[in-house]
Amino acid sequence: MAAPKSFINLVQQLSILPGVGEKTAERYAYSLLEREYEEIEELSKALLEFKKNIKNCSICGCLTDNETCDICEDKSRDTSTICIVEDSKNVFFIEKTKKYNGLYHVLNGLISPMDGKNPEDLNISNLVNNRISDDIKEIIIALNPSIEGEVTSLYLQKVLEKHNVKVSRLSYGIPMGGDIEYLDPIMVSKAWDDRKVIS
Repeated sequence: MAAPKSFINLVQQLSILPGVGEKTAERYAYSLLEREYEEIEELSKALLEFKKNIKNCSICGCLTDNETCDICEDKSRDTSTICIVEDSKNVFFIEKTKKYNGLYHVLNGLISPMDGKNPEDLNISNLVNNRISDDIKEIIIALNPSIEGEVTSLYLQKVLEKHNVKVSRLSYGIPMGGDIEYLDPIMVSKAWDDRKVIS
């Protein structure tokens, strides 16, 4: 006997999530079946609110519910440094280390011609045209040490050469191919302390 249509439909919808295959989606569906109706209602409401309210900060590009994010609004932060990261996950992870109190700039991707991602597809022009001023003393490049991360870092170095600002990057203590958000906070803290000036 075939599974009910509503069950099949839920499994198909859950399978659109990265890393969720058919078997995992089925486990999720069975788990949801055991929940109270009110819990499912709250989950569906949270999903809709998330999709409706989440946007990119108009200043740094990080995820926020408002026009600008809490970090950009925080007057206690060091406004002389900007940390460049690939995505908002990296911002939230670095914040957990409590090693950095400056500003961020989220590229929302890395340069990858094979995937159709070119420099103009990233949040780079906003950085160069709107954020770099005489008040900025250091820009920290904190991109994953992958091929795409290296290409993007080199491109950023070239773009930033014409500006009178120190450019550094996290130490190579972060392993090649490793994602920042999956690393041990101590390792990231060490890499932070050992960052090198590159221009």
